Amino acid sequence: RELRSDLAVARLPGREARRGAQQAQVEAARAALAQADWRLSRKAIAAPAGSLVYDTLYRQGEWVPAGSPVVRLLPPGNVKVRFFVPEAAVGTLRAGQTVRLTCDGCGAAIPATIRYVSSQAEYTPPVIYSNETRRKLVFLVEARPAPADAARLHPGQPVEVEPAAAATNESAPTAPASGARP
Repeated sequence: RELRSDLAVARLPGREARRGAQQAQVEAARAALAQADWRLSRKAIAAPAGSLVYDTLYRQGEWVPAGSPVVRLLPPGNVKVRFFVPEAAVGTLRAGQTVRLTCDGCGAAIPATIRYVSSQAEYTPPVIYSNETRRKLVFLVEARPAPADAARLHPGQPVEVEPAAAATNESAPTAPASGARP
């Protein structure tokens, strides 16, 4: 008897419109939730590749203009070692040649490929990390380690550089590292 009464009330003319309105409210709430999820996903930005945070431009609580970067990233593929060689050694180095990098705390030597050898001499930079600075004119050389090895280097870290052949051939010339920076 009570069930029949509930069914009769549910079939009253105004109930169908009310149910439709309630269904529309549910759909509107779902749309609002989807929009809020989309807005939230736009606020969380992910780097396109695993990278080292090279510099933090803003700290928590600081005002950041819209569209401004908050951090600077250094992907492992962009790590390069810059070193300077004297005129006597520049002729032994070519783009594509392999060099070995060693540094304090790096463990085993890190192989790197020379990507650039300057064609113009420049004066010795003011800060050179070398045992001796005999010549005033040097040539800039840039080498890149493999991305897997790049994580072992840190920006600004002094390194020692020698041609890879020096490990097997004692008579091979060595290129002194001076002012090396990844």
